[in-house]
Amino acid sequence: MTDNVNHPRYYAAGWSNNAEVIDITENLNFNLGNVVKYVARSGRKTSDPVEDLMKAQWYLDRELERINTTQVEMEKEPRVWDLIDKVPPNTI
Repeated sequence: MTDNVNHPRYYAAGWSNNAEVIDITENLNFNLGNVVKYVARSGRKTSDPVEDLMKAQWYLDRELERINTTQVEMEKEPRVWDLIDKVPPNTI
């Protein structure tokens, strides 16, 4: 009998070490977990693997945007050594 709640066949079938997708995705952030999920089930849950791959790409694009935005925001933050350079002499 198939257990679609705890062990859906489209996430559990076909892996050589009997791992399930959740074993991997629970260690990733939301976006990357969904990328793995949709790639792993592509062509298994539905007959259209392209839809799942497009969903994976959507989450990958979101993650790349998040990373790029975070890096840009970090670059705007003053660095400690830049602040120290602005301290007038003999004030510390």
